[in-house]
Amino acid sequence: MSKPYDAVALAGRILIGGLFLMSGLSKLAAPGATQGYIASVGLPAPVVAFAVAAAVETLGGALLIAGVRTRLVAIGLAGFTLATAVIFHNNFADQNQMIHFMKNIAIVGGLLQVVAFGGGKFAVDALLARRSGAQAGSRLQSA
Repeated sequence: MSKPYDAVALAGRILIGGLFLMSGLSKLAAPGATQGYIASVGLPAPVVAFAVAAAVETLGGALLIAGVRTRLVAIGLAGFTLATAVIFHNNFADQNQMIHFMKNIAIVGGLLQVVAFGGGKFAVDALLARRSGAQAGSRLQSA
């Protein structure tokens, strides 16, 4: 990737990851409301579902922003987001729910772009790859 696109990849990760991070933190700030909403759609074990959702969003958002295991995190968040669209925003007669459904589908599309193209130069993944390449090169030189 060229330099301008690396900055765009970073901006994209921050924008999408920030959405998940803030959503996870808001769930942690109001666990009762989130558990009630989960129960209202008929999902079993709302406390467990809450814990999973809060962990996926908070940790996944932070990892995506940092660019750690970027492609794996992005595919996990894409699956989570698709599932939430289908489970929570399936009343297409309600325009608000349709908008939320389509928003989630658009987020899945953005995450699939991250899966396809990676986190870019300004990701922890890239830093680790550069370090392991440098270490491999120094081992070859010393042999």
